[in-house]
Amino acid sequence: MKSLLIKDTTEEERRRIVEESLGMPGACDDCMSSIADMYDDYIYGKRELREITMSFRAGYTTAMKGPERWGCGY
Repeated sequence: MKSLLIKDTTEEERRRIVEESLGMPGACDDCMSSIADMYDDYIYGKRELREITMSFRAGYTTAMKGPERWGCGY
């Protein structure tokens, strides 16, 4: 497996990695766009995937107040 680190990938490769990982190659619907936007810093070479994922997970677990679940409406 090729390294996913910023130093080992091009911007185009990082964009493809994010799209394929989220299962949305090409255009995505409005529901997934905010999730994809979360990875813009990785695509543009500002933060590694691990940093972004860890900050999302930390925010998600601390912001959770109850058993409610929200989704895309499917």
